[in-house]
Amino acid sequence: MAANAKKRRGGLIALVVVIVVLLILILSSCFVVRQNEYGVVRQFGAVVDVKSRPGLYLKIPFVQSSEKLPNTVLLYDLPVSDLLTADKTSLIADCFAIWRIEEPRKFIETLSGSVENAESRINVNVYNALKVVMSSMTRDAIISGRSGAVVEAIMANIGDSFTRYGIRLIAVETKKLDLPDDNKSAVYTRMISERNNIAASYLAEGEREAKEIRNRADRDVEIEVAQARSQAEIIKAEGDAEYMRILSEAYNSKQKAEFYTFMIALDAMKKSMTGEKTLILGEDSPLAELFN
Repeated sequence: MAANAKKRRGGLIALVVVIVVLLILILSSCFVVRQNEYGVVRQFGAVVDVKSRPGLYLKIPFVQSSEKLPNTVLLYDLPVSDLLTADKTSLIADCFAIWRIEEPRKFIETLSGSVENAESRINVNVYNALKVVMSSMTRDAIISGRSGAVVEAIMANIGDSFTRYGIRLIAVETKKLDLPDDNKSAVYTRMISERNNIAASYLAEGEREAKEIRNRADRDVEIEVAQARSQAEIIKAEGDAEYMRILSEAYNSKQKAEFYTFMIALDAMKKSMTGEKTLILGEDSPLAELFN
């Protein structure tokens, strides 16, 4: 009985050991790749497979090993740099890079699969490109183009230099492009003076154009007034001529003419007697002849 119990106990232990070994073998032969990961399978240190899709995968236990690389967009914040522009002005540049691993095999072969090594390479390449771009542009051009032109120039300078590392540099963005604190005041004062000079030139140009416009308007008014007066004189002369024509037609007989002359004389006498009661005429007066 004791021998049977001991035998059963030994069989149970062996079964447990087999189950544990099987579990170890199963666990060591499986690995999970998540949505934001690459699964890299190594065999004796060499990369034999790369899994880019999420899921459960198998590998040879104790012969192959697995490791993970980020399969997502990464951000690297570059150290703040002090750079010189084309006009020898010092600018403080604070940038960051957005990147991702595109080819895990190249990434492992060239950078040992280390994100830190990749960030070190990004730091060197982006800084060199930033220095080249800054040294080729003036301070004003950099400040006015920091929202787009500077970044485009940096990306153009970098080009495809990261493809050899299996990396795609998505973008380089600037958080700050500014003057050092010790010379901000002087530069701002100079910029204000320059803007005031530009404003004064614009004002002078506007006043000159306004004067020209006023002179043209005055000249046009004088011409139009002169033309109007000339036209008025012509119309008046035509009216007088028409008036005389009508009179000549109205008094075209001797009796009518004498009557018209008599009426004109009466009007003249009436005007000359203003404030007076008596009118004295000489014998040679044309008015006296009308009453003879």
